[in-house]
Amino acid sequence: MSFYDRLSNYFPEHEMKHEGQLNDLIDHHEAYKVHEEEDFVVTYAEFPDFIFIDYLLVSPKTRGKGTGTKVLDTFKRRHKNIILEVEPPDGDDSDTVGRIRFYEKNGFQKAEHIEYTRSDDDGTPYTMDIYYWTPNEDGEKSILKQMATVCREIHNFRALKYYGRLIAEPDEVLSWLH
Repeated sequence: MSFYDRLSNYFPEHEMKHEGQLNDLIDHHEAYKVHEEEDFVVTYAEFPDFIFIDYLLVSPKTRGKGTGTKVLDTFKRRHKNIILEVEPPDGDDSDTVGRIRFYEKNGFQKAEHIEYTRSDDDGTPYTMDIYYWTPNEDGEKSILKQMATVCREIHNFRALKYYGRLIAEPDEVLSWLH
């Protein structure tokens, strides 16, 4: 099974990038990478001052055995901010609560002042929470700027080709809450 199939079997459809876009990112964007092993798949973009983890999937048979923590620790050793998009907790989906608990256990915190809302292909809006880990004292304003870079460079990479629209214009999808 391809890494894309593994990811799309787990993540909600509206969160999955088009397979062509994901392959183009891997093949043509110098910052974007995929690391796949039997126990996990992670796709990410590494910029000079931060890392954006796009997808992290730990195989069901190895969940709860430290695999995800080891992957995150590898990124933490690079001493850069790490940013993630996480589904808000949903009482009907215990995985959402488990993911949040996992990231918080690994030192990530929710960006309380950043609202991030995108639309799926049908125009239905959905909100994701931004979680981050920082090796220094960078505040949420820095995270907001870095997330805007993610929107422009990763989410909108060849988006017109695959979706017929830019899917994450920072001024439209990111808001600062006071």
